[in-house]
Amino acid sequence: MQNTIKPSGFKIFTNRVVTYFRKPQNAILLVLGILLTVSTVAPMISILKDSVSVHVGSVDSHYTGLTEGYTTYNWVDLFTGRMAKINLWIPLWNSVLLSIFACIGSIAYGGTFAYLVTRTNLKFKKYLSSIFIFPYIMPQWTLAVVWQNMFNSRAVTKTADGLFASVFGIAMPDWWCTGMFPSAVVLALHYAPFAYILIGGIFRNMDANLEEAATILNTPRWKTFLRITLPLVKPAILSTILLVFSSAMGSYPVPHYLKLTTLCTKYVEMGAKRAGQASILAIIMIFIGFIIFFINQRTTSGRKSFTTVTGKSGQSSEVNLGKIGKYAIAILFILLTLFTGIVPIITFAVETFLPNPGDYSFLTKGIAGNMTTKWWLTAENITESGLYGQMGLLYNSTIWNAFKGTLIVAFACSFFAGTIGTLTGYSVSKNRHSKWAAYVNNMAFLPYLMPSLAVGVAFFIFGSSAGIFNTYFLLILAGTIKYIPFASRSSLNSMLQLSNEIEEAAVIQNIPWHKRMFNIIIPIQKSSIISGYMLPFMTAIRELTLFMLLCSQTKIITTLLDYFDEMGLYAFSSGINLILIVFILICNMLLNKLTGASLDKGIGGD
Repeated sequence: MQNTIKPSGFKIFTNRVVTYFRKPQNAILLVLGILLTVSTVAPMISILKDSVSVHVGSVDSHYTGLTEGYTTYNWVDLFTGRMAKINLWIPLWNSVLLSIFACIGSIAYGGTFAYLVTRTNLKFKKYLSSIFIFPYIMPQWTLAVVWQNMFNSRAVTKTADGLFASVFGIAMPDWWCTGMFPSAVVLALHYAPFAYILIGGIFRNMDANLEEAATILNTPRWKTFLRITLPLVKPAILSTILLVFSSAMGSYPVPHYLKLTTLCTKYVEMGAKRAGQASILAIIMIFIGFIIFFINQRTTSGRKSFTTVTGKSGQSSEVNLGKIGKYAIAILFILLTLFTGIVPIITFAVETFLPNPGDYSFLTKGIAGNMTTKWWLTAENITESGLYGQMGLLYNSTIWNAFKGTLIVAFACSFFAGTIGTLTGYSVSKNRHSKWAAYVNNMAFLPYLMPSLAVGVAFFIFGSSAGIFNTYFLLILAGTIKYIPFASRSSLNSMLQLSNEIEEAAVIQNIPWHKRMFNIIIPIQKSSIISGYMLPFMTAIRELTLFMLLCSQTKIITTLLDYFDEMGLYAFSSGINLILIVFILICNMLLNKLTGASLDKGIGGD
């Protein structure tokens, strides 16, 4: 009898490894898991180390007498010292309140608008649906600057008069101009389109059978809404709360412009004098992001169905607003969206033609000659003292070099985040029941729920220690990690819709993986994949909070805008705002043309 040679355990293990990695998605998953873990965890370790390190010239060095090494002084002093209330508890309380108010306001405004557009006979739906998303497309600080331009006054805010004070002689109270109220309103208006997109999609695709059954039973409309409609949109509302809360927590421009002390503004204010304690503030923001992340995991873990088509009542349950109501409510929203969508563009344009900030004499005196084109057309910076040594917007090399730098960062972030996100979505969808795939998916999504400033702080400390501060590489690295969730979620959702049989047929024909991707998978889901590249690009163009600590103020356009605003050159900052808004709107239009996708498509009326 012939003896059978039993393979060794090492040989079996080797064969299993080779077989496992013959599938491209497995190799991709391993590489991405390591890459995302290192790029996300390493900056966090850096910031944690910085919080216990001794900083020469900082308060920890002064009070401990140390010039190097580690100390717990920063933690003890920040939480229990005499400045704890000012440096920690008030900013933390303001940040939490601001995030809560932003959630309430955005859901109330955006959710109401979503219901009116999708479930009622409201007029002018197509126009309103398109204009409503403008604040979400525009830079976050846009409405904050508009608020300043409208309501500031020398008498109250000690700054240049806004439109109300200059034209109408109305000086709004301080609580209206600065602090919690305007910050909460502006953030609520900025994130309302986000609530509209999420909640509106649920409203539009909701099965009307339950509501129709309630109507047949003569259930009052308000009870039907509270007992049936509202519970059905609860997942979308919860998702909106989590995402808006985390985004508002990490907002720097809005509280900065509107003079509200939050964790973000306090971090910038602390600077080098309390560097270690500033790092602790960033750690607190990261910790809040982790809490939001785990809440998100718990609330979505039970909803893993990807069913996209099901039986549905063909009968519409549209609510009749009445002959007058459908027009009156539409006009009200036209006026509101005029303020959030059109007025910013007009006010920024007007500001660039005023001879001095707040000088609206062309309106009060009716003299058009009081407007000037000097902020645009001045071609030299020697004899023209009115521009404070700057050339006009069209000739200012500092502005256009910063804009070029922004485009470099945006294109690179778009390419890397889009590619990594697409590969993440592909590999996770192919291994959807694997724990490692779930881990990689979570690591790819985690940066989205972390406040932007906290991510920026982590990369600032990491970049400073690695010697890459103020380089495009650091900006691209931070932007890529932060924006991967845009592409990964878009890619994953589209890949889950693809049947495995499509690719398996190509595998049987021995078609290589790269040809399967470029000739089969990408063409089928090109709209979602292109969106995964365009969203990081458009977000990087308008990003300030994430990048402001990572480079000098002249490196990219958003930090330069902040510099001009700090210097009081509002015509330049308004001009840059105008350029950014127009550029982003053009990019959004091109995205719609290229992909056929639109933020409001499928939500608004025909």
